[in-house]
Amino acid sequence: MKSIHPKWYPDCKVTCACGNSFTIGSTLPEIKVEVCSNCHPFYTGQMKFVDTAGRVDAFLSKKKMAMDNVLKKSEKRALKRKRKIQKELEKPETLEEVRKKAKSLKLKAKS
Repeated sequence: MKSIHPKWYPDCKVTCACGNSFTIGSTLPEIKVEVCSNCHPFYTGQMKFVDTAGRVDAFLSKKKMAMDNVLKKSEKRALKRKRKIQKELEKPETLEEVRKKAKSLKLKAKS
């Protein structure tokens, strides 16, 4: 049972981007964080924008890409209709074509 548990580091050093550091127990030997209790606006009472990694920009770009991929209902119907027609065109027209296809598949399966 001992081998399934991760290694425990009782003196894990946590370092914040503001320069603050403290020690905790963790399964990682060292942790780096962007915000801690010394610099977080909730604890400090100061108004501060906490977007150091550009998360807002990343979200806005993802949102823009998602909106570009949105299709109207009529476009979706047209695509569905085209796919259905394509599927019908791919079907064999005669029984002879079906037999030839089945025979070729049997030969491939034996190989």
